[in-house]
Amino acid sequence: MLEEYQLAAVGEIRNFRLPRYHEIPDVGLYLEQTTKYISGYLNSVLDGAITASMISNYVKKGLIVSPVKKQYSREQIAYLFFIVVAKNVLSLDALQSFIRLQRLSCTAERAYNYFAEEFENLLLFTFNCKDGIDAVGEETLSHEKRLLYSCIVSVTQKIYLEKCLQSIAGK
Repeated sequence: MLEEYQLAAVGEIRNFRLPRYHEIPDVGLYLEQTTKYISGYLNSVLDGAITASMISNYVKKGLIVSPVKKQYSREQIAYLFFIVVAKNVLSLDALQSFIRLQRLSCTAERAYNYFAEEFENLLLFTFNCKDGIDAVGEETLSHEKRLLYSCIVSVTQKIYLEKCLQSIAGK
């Protein structure tokens, strides 16, 4: 019976893909453009992914730096993708610690690309779209990578649970 409900969400998951760092616009997007850009990717897996007020709040909290001339850069948008996904299982304080740790251990580009690939990988596995979990990134499992992996597993499990329950409820 559960498989019927799971199947309803599989199509969205199979087609889900985040842009890689180099694919994120670096021309500077205004707040509304940034909101639409991120939501365009995430709304299929996370309902009501992000709003302009949420982004403003993340700037005020110091999760991302203030936009330059009211425009958000590629790096800021990459951080916002991570924040929008991770906030489903982490508090804003925990997110601040996570981002601080990332900045000490690797570049934003490397961290974001790992996050995007692992998120897709684990979503596909969680929704039974593939039989195993691919090894993503470097062979060594650093403490930072393990923390990020744990965060992504938690998010994908939450998405799976919510999608199945939405299907059962007929939404």
